[in-house]
Amino acid sequence: MAITRLGPNQDITAAKIAGTINFKNLIINGDMSIAQRGTSQASISSAGYYTVDRFRTTISSLGTWTQSQSTDVPTGQGFANSLKMECTTADASPSAADYLILYHYVEAQNCQLLKFGTSNAESLTLSFWVKSNKTGILSQNIRQVDGGKFINNSYTINSANTWEKKTLNFVGNTTDIIDNDNGAGFQIEWWLDSGSNYRGGTPSSSWHTQDNTDRNADSTISLADTIGNTWYITGIQLEADTSASDFEFIPYDVNLQRCQRYYQIFGSTAPTSCNMTNGMAYSANSSEVFCPTILPVVMRTGPSVTQNGTIAYRTPSGTTNVTLNSTAVSEKEVFMNFSGSFTSGEPGYIRNPDGSSSNYLEVDAEL
Repeated sequence: MAITRLGPNQDITAAKIAGTINFKNLIINGDMSIAQRGTSQASISSAGYYTVDRFRTTISSLGTWTQSQSTDVPTGQGFANSLKMECTTADASPSAADYLILYHYVEAQNCQLLKFGTSNAESLTLSFWVKSNKTGILSQNIRQVDGGKFINNSYTINSANTWEKKTLNFVGNTTDIIDNDNGAGFQIEWWLDSGSNYRGGTPSSSWHTQDNTDRNADSTISLADTIGNTWYITGIQLEADTSASDFEFIPYDVNLQRCQRYYQIFGSTAPTSCNMTNGMAYSANSSEVFCPTILPVVMRTGPSVTQNGTIAYRTPSGTTNVTLNSTAVSEKEVFMNFSGSFTSGEPGYIRNPDGSSSNYLEVDAEL
């Protein structure tokens, strides 16, 4: 067999390969490419994860929204998706305690490179692309969960309906450590609107004890005041540096696996869905089916498992709809117990009975 050798200018070294991706970005799914829960969710009026993975909408009595994984992106930057918020029910006079925020949580053990709580604490740079039909200032904060400290910043949307790149700098925290565990290290906050309880304070570029009045003090935009207001974001990068570098694109499969550490979906027709089970189920008696499942990605912690829609147990003698009763879980596997009416001892498997996108199991270990 002939062996083809590389020429002197074609050498591929391990250092070159390793240098292409170094995971400098503390944000997971900052290009908004993974949306396991779906690409659109209407009538949002309460807190939760809705579309794009790792981004949580936190809302209290401040309008109704549609969130979507949009294909509207800045031209020529390599992005295929953005996260879009659109107001569908307005609230131009929010009560004092109302708020609307987009959160991203960074796991604490991923923050250890920052050396917070020491004299060598690293500075941070947050960069992202943003677009809105409104112009003005919006508040941006980082909360260090261990120690409860905040640092404030803001950015300006200069031109309506135009993609703009924003770069924000944050000094390192030399006082408070971030625990080396699987809890939340950072809570990144994009404020979209709020009542007076979160305005009127004095934002600080130093790490300080939380004062709610500081958190949205800079904002001059109220995105909930008119039906049809929109806000888009993509290309989010948080890195240990004093300036922003080019966005670090992660291969799709790697990005999906990183998201699945926090959330997995079984049995859906979505392209990111896992197989319903990695092993066979069995009926231990006439009313219980046990289903041990090895998770395709080790999760952050032992997850919760929730049934949505119709799930069935398929055997050689037929298909029976089942109800999830309980689960024993670890970060590596779940052992599910389903109830129904079965032939004792008959083997089978758990499945989505009709392929409907509304039939699936959620496995959730979100921060």
